Amino acid sequence: MSQSHIDVRYVAKLARLELTDDEVATFQPQLEAILGHVEALSKLDVSGIDPTAHAGAVFGKMRDDVPHESLTQAAMLQNAPDQAQGQIRVPKVVTDA
Repeated sequence: MSQSHIDVRYVAKLARLELTDDEVATFQPQLEAILGHVEALSKLDVSGIDPTAHAGAVFGKMRDDVPHESLTQAAMLQNAPDQAQGQIRVPKVVTDA
């Protein structure tokens, strides 16, 4: 990254942000510092490091999709807006062809 100067007003325009002159004066050195850190990181040798999404292994984050044992069928349907024969009724959304 040999970009010496990034125009904060241009970036703000791309993001559809309206900045005051004080905000531009505040954000300009912050943006340049961030880009300096990115440049330093891009110089690191990471050729021997495998890419990862998480620092540790992630297993079993999904729970089983089973109803709670203490709920009866009537309790599960109590908030249904329309029900019949122990089932939730929904409006017909497919027209006859």
